[in-house]
Amino acid sequence: MNKPPQLCRWVLATVTLVTALSGAPQVRAEPQVPVATHALEKAPTAEMLPGKGPVQKGDWFDGVWGQRRAEFRQRALGDQGAVVFLGDSITQGWGEPGKYFPKYRCANRGISGDTTRGILYRLAEDVLALHPAAVVLLIGTNDIDIGANPADVADNLKAILTALKNSNAKLPVIVCRVMPSAASLRRPAAKIQQLNALVDEWVARDPQFIRCDTYTIFADEQGEAKPAEFPDRLHLNAAGYAKWVAALNPLLAPLPLPTAVQ
Repeated sequence: MNKPPQLCRWVLATVTLVTALSGAPQVRAEPQVPVATHALEKAPTAEMLPGKGPVQKGDWFDGVWGQRRAEFRQRALGDQGAVVFLGDSITQGWGEPGKYFPKYRCANRGISGDTTRGILYRLAEDVLALHPAAVVLLIGTNDIDIGANPADVADNLKAILTALKNSNAKLPVIVCRVMPSAASLRRPAAKIQQLNALVDEWVARDPQFIRCDTYTIFADEQGEAKPAEFPDRLHLNAAGYAKWVAALNPLLAPLPLPTAVQ
């Protein structure tokens, strides 16, 4: 025998009230909404960054920074003891450096748009925590782009190298010269040459640091990037990366590096 609708509603309300007053848990259907994911890390602000000079900013940089650092954390265990390629978009452009250097275990720690101050900020987690076998460093062009003084950029680079040395006094560090670009991209040859000269002088004092000439091998008569290797006057194409490989191989060969597992 069916109960009147009014009675059903009264019984349901009474049961709900009694349950609530008794402190017993109520079973409720959860709303069907997407599960929230952890927000990607944003690039640090000027107040958070060590070093000197302006900082890279913008939503685009926040996006790249967060995505890349999330990838680095996922790969940290597998990248232990690798040759770490460290830098900005030119380094990120290697993709998997091991394709170019199959003899060695390699890890890419390049972030597009990064600067010397960004490297100082993330050095401990992204590099030192990997206990690298060696580091290949290229950084500084974006500092020049956003208006940094070359002397300040050189000081930041010195701080990076000092931190690497303090972490491991036997760690080989290949310090690549900032590559040529173009005055039209706010990277005039004179500023890049000044930065490279300041770092040349400092690197020459310590045999732990190995200088790789990635400026003169690419520069034209005006000291700028050649479109044949830098189509946008900033980033390397395949021919440019091949020339960089040729410059690095003789520097990597004599180092006591573990070989890749085949």
